[in-house]
Amino acid sequence: MAATTTTRPQLRYEQVKQYITEHINRGEWSVGERLPSESELVETLGVSRMTVHRALRELMAEGLVTRAQGVGTFVAKPVPRATLLELHDIADDIIAAGHIHTQKVITLESVRADVDLAMAFDQRPGAKLFHSVIVHFEDKIPLQVEERYVSPHFVPDYLDHDFATLHPHRLLTHISRPDEMEHVIFAITPDKQLQHLLELEEPTTACLQLVRRTWVQGKTVMKGIFTYPGNRYSLGGRYQV
Repeated sequence: MAATTTTRPQLRYEQVKQYITEHINRGEWSVGERLPSESELVETLGVSRMTVHRALRELMAEGLVTRAQGVGTFVAKPVPRATLLELHDIADDIIAAGHIHTQKVITLESVRADVDLAMAFDQRPGAKLFHSVIVHFEDKIPLQVEERYVSPHFVPDYLDHDFATLHPHRLLTHISRPDEMEHVIFAITPDKQLQHLLELEEPTTACLQLVRRTWVQGKTVMKGIFTYPGNRYSLGGRYQV
């Protein structure tokens, strides 16, 4: 008997993204051209406004469109983007370099999802999520602020773990390695909390911020926001072409 494979059914916001992307790729909407409004897309595609809003937010994060408040959404000029095939646990990177890794738990709590988190997890606003903030140190120098939102359905006992010693990355991958992963990297000016946690002497020090989402069996199980001082850490990947 031949082996069968199952594929995750396409979610509604992904269908909206595909609809917009195909129009752009076919040249029907060119660079700088205004896209149909959210209301027009809702009527044309028969989906909710939240679904359209999420699709546009993700297309903006991917650099395909730009949005101007009160004006509309426009086709963006293409920009190069490097692909990171794999990112390791920060603790493994520090130890592999011959340095001492330590970590400090700042926050470990249960929260209710706001609109952005609800869209990220494909849940309703107010859905329960677990939230953690941990600072990772290399030889007592802060190298990364790791903020994670985790689905309680994926790790029901997430808040019971001792993250002063256990690495969340290892816990999550031990339960199940992700089927899909999304990485988006930003250059940011840190807010006061990040300045404090990273012990930055200059408030204008540029930081790298990686936003990661992971899926298991078609469901979003984690959203992570990882912030690094730009003068202490770099992100990169190597792969065969």
